Amino acid sequence: MAHDTDTDLEALELSETEEAALHELQLGIEYVHRAYGNLLQFHHELGHAMDRIGDAEDQLREAGHEELADRLRDDHLPAGAISDRWTYELVEEFSDGFLEDADAFEDEVREELADGIGHVTERRQQRRIRERARRE
Repeated sequence: MAHDTDTDLEALELSETEEAALHELQLGIEYVHRAYGNLLQFHHELGHAMDRIGDAEDQLREAGHEELADRLRDDHLPAGAISDRWTYELVEEFSDGFLEDADAFEDEVREELADGIGHVTERRQQRRIRERARRE
């Protein structure tokens, strides 16, 4: 939804408490996204680690340590990171569940309280700072 932000901000009938709640919710959702980024980083880092461990399997086998190489191949490489689940499964579950639900809830609250306008507190702060700069 496109907004004429200045007009829309003036028209908002948002109490200080509602604005504060919306602001905290939006900040919280931003941290959920940061956590998701960290989960993606974990997924990628573990993937790189497993590639290196796979290389170690090859080198162990080449060095004549078949039993150790077989243990890596059979016990460690196919194992999941958490509860026998691979990290891509964790990423998908987080993205398709918690993250998607949190985003949808924030959208709903923002629509109900602020006619869909995001970052009301920041927009108002930006307007005050720019108005102050024009006066001086």
